[in-house]
Amino acid sequence: MEWYLKVLRQYADFAGRARRKEYWMFTLVNMVISVVLAIIDGVLNLNIGLLNVGLLGLLYSLAVLLPGLGVGVRRLHDTGRSGWWLLIGIIPLVGWIVLIVFLATDGERQPNAYGPDPKAVPGVAAVLP
Repeated sequence: MEWYLKVLRQYADFAGRARRKEYWMFTLVNMVISVVLAIIDGVLNLNIGLLNVGLLGLLYSLAVLLPGLGVGVRRLHDTGRSGWWLLIGIIPLVGWIVLIVFLATDGERQPNAYGPDPKAVPGVAAVLP
């Protein structure tokens, strides 16, 4: 939950780097909340129009859109890629697979153009392989 709240506190921060754990824990908690809201929407019959989208789920999705984009961009920065690589997800299937691989790749273990290594211990020099 700590990682989820950290992302929400940095809701419009697209600079810097995010660890894999930060990104994937945010994604996990986000999915759990989305499933719970979908169940509540179904039980309370809060579906909107022909899209069959629940009101609570829609409001939640809009609320976490910016934090989700921000942590995605910071995650790509950690791997040494520009945040614009998120747009590869527009390409069906192949783009999604490439994006998942990028997001699951371990970050660079030294400072890069986007900031210092988020895993680095202050005062300890980076050990390169």
